[in-house]
Amino acid sequence: MSETYHVRLDKERFVFSAAHFITFDGNVCERLHGHNYRVFAEFFGELDENQYVVDFIALRDELVEIIDSLDHRMLLPDSHPTIRVAQKENEFEVTFEDRRWVFPVGDCVVLPVENTTAEKLARYIGMQLLTRLETRLGHRPTQIKIGVDENHGQWGICELTNE
Repeated sequence: MSETYHVRLDKERFVFSAAHFITFDGNVCERLHGHNYRVFAEFFGELDENQYVVDFIALRDELVEIIDSLDHRMLLPDSHPTIRVAQKENEFEVTFEDRRWVFPVGDCVVLPVENTTAEKLARYIGMQLLTRLETRLGHRPTQIKIGVDENHGQWGICELTNE
């Protein structure tokens, strides 16, 4: 008989509010709007010397720090093919075709994503979490699954496998 293990953290505390806009269908750009996002994290792997897949406290604390860094921010992509984000002193100027927005630098997070979709936010959170946990614990789990809910049941989920 084989055994597999995973842990899931899905707490009411794992929420953040943020604004964004995305593009789709080539050149359709949404209006600026916000969500009350919710996040869950699942970690898969072998049990360690403590019989954990991952320490719940370490996972919780690192995830909260990541979520807090996104809370009450404007989420901007750094590598979108047609949305341009340029820092000019204490503000970001964001352009798409004939549209233009200006945001204070302190109100924004520029993310290493092509588009600020729930799926890409899940990947960003997952990558940040893996890096932080490896630094804190000295190892990476076999696989993680991160979910970001942007609208009461509309989940973007990213699974990352450590190969």
